[in-house]
Amino acid sequence: MIDLHSHTDQSDGTFTAAELVAEAKRVGLNALAITDHDTIKGFEKAVPFAAEVGLHLICGIELSTRYHGGSMHLLGYFPCDPPVQEFRSWLDYLLESRRDRNRRLITKLNSLGIDITLDEVETQGRTLTARPHFARVLVAKGYARDLQDAFDQYLDESARGYVQRHEIPTEEAIERIRNAGGISSLAHPVRVARNNWATIAEYVKELAAAGLQAIEVFHSDHSPENVSYYQSLADRFDLAVTGGSDFHGANKPSIELGTGYRNNLCVPDEILTTLRERVCGANV
Repeated sequence: MIDLHSHTDQSDGTFTAAELVAEAKRVGLNALAITDHDTIKGFEKAVPFAAEVGLHLICGIELSTRYHGGSMHLLGYFPCDPPVQEFRSWLDYLLESRRDRNRRLITKLNSLGIDITLDEVETQGRTLTARPHFARVLVAKGYARDLQDAFDQYLDESARGYVQRHEIPTEEAIERIRNAGGISSLAHPVRVARNNWATIAEYVKELAAAGLQAIEVFHSDHSPENVSYYQSLADRFDLAVTGGSDFHGANKPSIELGTGYRNNLCVPDEILTTLRERVCGANV
């Protein structure tokens, strides 16, 4: 069993790199990919801990992109070697765009009468400060009952406090990942186009032509019907398959590493073998 979608406290997870590696070993994972948003620092911090316990660790990334006017998340995997320096410098640019959004989000929340500062929120984050960190402060200061309420009232795309972050075109992200020696995968397609299957199929067709290499078939949010349909898209467009829990620790308490939501997930080891073959060009 493997898990190719997880987050540390370097983005919007709550587990440190060491804690995540320990949890992976506890639940019996053979391999783990750390896919923090816009940073690989969680992966880098985890490397010595994974080596110590003999866990196969894969460098990954999750990027927020824009496609047909909507938000689309893209996963990038580097199963052979970590990405080159040019890609890392580009990630620094993405982190700065997040900081710009955060400053604008503070201004918007203040305009709604909420007494909150960026310093307060940034103490909750590490490399990256994201909306879950805002949610924690809103809960702590009594503006929301819990994290979900904070998103519903202020932080979700339909909420009154929402501020749009600059998102790169999906095609650019695909090209950046490929040029850095990685493989790109459409993350949790159940969240794309409101899970309209015909629209998703059209998007996947277009993205495959633009260089998309994989689709996340297995995910904690996916029903058996979703899994079957996304697998059919992988087969139709000759895409590799990826899968993972999207583990965030306490920020998503119902999701368990490796097994997802109420044991609805079991990602086979063969998926990683296929990814390595596609990227490295050799059987392993």
